[in-house]
Amino acid sequence: MSEPVARLAADETAPLAGNALALPRSVAGLDAVQRAHLAAHALAEAAPTLSARSVTTRGQRVALGAVAVALVVALVAAPQQALTVAVGMLSAVYLAALIYRGLLFYQGIRGGQVIRVSDEQARSLHVDDLPVYTVLIPVLHEPLMSVLVANLKRLEYPADRLDIRLLVEADDTITRAALEGLELDAYFTVVDIPPSQPRTKPKACNFGLGEARGGLVTIYDAEDRPEPLQLRRAAYALGHLGPEVACIQAQLAFYNSRQNLLTRWFALDYGAWFHYLLPGLEALRAPIPLGGTSNHFRAEVLYGIGGWDPWNVTEDADLGLRLHRLGYQVEVLESVTWEEANSDGINWIRQRSRWYKGYLQTLLVHLRAGGPVPTRGGFASWAGLLLFVGGTPLLAALNGFQWGLTIAWALTRSEVIAGWFPPTVYYVAMISAVLGNGLVIYFNVLTARAMGRPDLMWAALLSPGYWFLMWLAALKAFVQLIIKPSYWEKTAHGLDEGDHAH
Repeated sequence: MSEPVARLAADETAPLAGNALALPRSVAGLDAVQRAHLAAHALAEAAPTLSARSVTTRGQRVALGAVAVALVVALVAAPQQALTVAVGMLSAVYLAALIYRGLLFYQGIRGGQVIRVSDEQARSLHVDDLPVYTVLIPVLHEPLMSVLVANLKRLEYPADRLDIRLLVEADDTITRAALEGLELDAYFTVVDIPPSQPRTKPKACNFGLGEARGGLVTIYDAEDRPEPLQLRRAAYALGHLGPEVACIQAQLAFYNSRQNLLTRWFALDYGAWFHYLLPGLEALRAPIPLGGTSNHFRAEVLYGIGGWDPWNVTEDADLGLRLHRLGYQVEVLESVTWEEANSDGINWIRQRSRWYKGYLQTLLVHLRAGGPVPTRGGFASWAGLLLFVGGTPLLAALNGFQWGLTIAWALTRSEVIAGWFPPTVYYVAMISAVLGNGLVIYFNVLTARAMGRPDLMWAALLSPGYWFLMWLAALKAFVQLIIKPSYWEKTAHGLDEGDHAH
């Protein structure tokens, strides 16, 4: 039992009491159906409060119901006053989340915390000193497997130390057809996953861990182009960092960012995330929600904390917070994996709504059983959970609410709407709308400059258009959280028009 897990297991009030979390390191003797059940349900059965299999606990449902009843009673008894209080509270939350993001940008601008491993250092490790590296590739309905395999073969890592596992659903005829005729080296293994619910990426990854050989584990998506030295950089970094560092997150960027306005907005989004926000979170010692790809783990830690939650549609963000709760650290590695930016608006909304829904799932999960155990960061743990993880979808949803009120008042000059904004509420809302939105545009301009991309400046100035798409995605996320919480909307790949310059 690792020390951080043991520390929580000793506390009978902790959700990990008894330390029944660990995934088995070996699945010898289990058939595929048993392994699939284990991959889907091990975490939820061992620690229900840490899994999104149940969207809310009984206590959370009671609390949410009480708030709803109180709101209805207040609206009936004193509608004007109730709406004034509600608008004021929402404006205050919006401003607090904006201030927190500004603080993260400030920390990121100061340099944040980024691990840098030079080419010479990465190549300095002797073959005998390199651990076996398991690379998990969950794929579903992917016709371009030849491109994926070619990208993986560019990795500069000894073949006898590689364990690349292509995780394919047994009934996925599209991916299987794409694999036919491909010459796969000995370090490639096609892993058949029997059909079962939930059909999610994290369940596939848990299944793939069952026979993994690596001391280090990472994930790549089907369209990823990791820079060739990334595995060596990660191995060097984890070999020289303390055991408390359980994971390092590589940076993500887009190879088709110049395709259209949407891909430019998306490039700015990722640029801000990896240049400023994640380093800022680490500088504040706040929990880091991981990205869905290019996160590099110590295998023993990954097994010990139960792997990924198959019921959470942003299993990466959830895992980052779970690591934080257990006292582990996540660092950011200066190494880039190139991905395909979503260039289609409908496809982008499908993807972003899944992310927002997963962030809401993660918020609900980590508010249970005492919240984000402050083994690192104290107040920063709560601020990161509430204002960053919860604030990300909430800010997107509140944008539309603010725009609607502003437009309604401008068109009607309604005294009713004006009454919802007494001086204190008015000034908070005005600061949020003017200063907050202005700062976000400024941060996007700053990001374009940090990326060395002057061509993104005009996209930064047009950011409100991107916020409108975010608002639509947030509305969809809130609805799906209620009606289809664990439904995984697949992102279509291969929409880029040729190989655009970075």
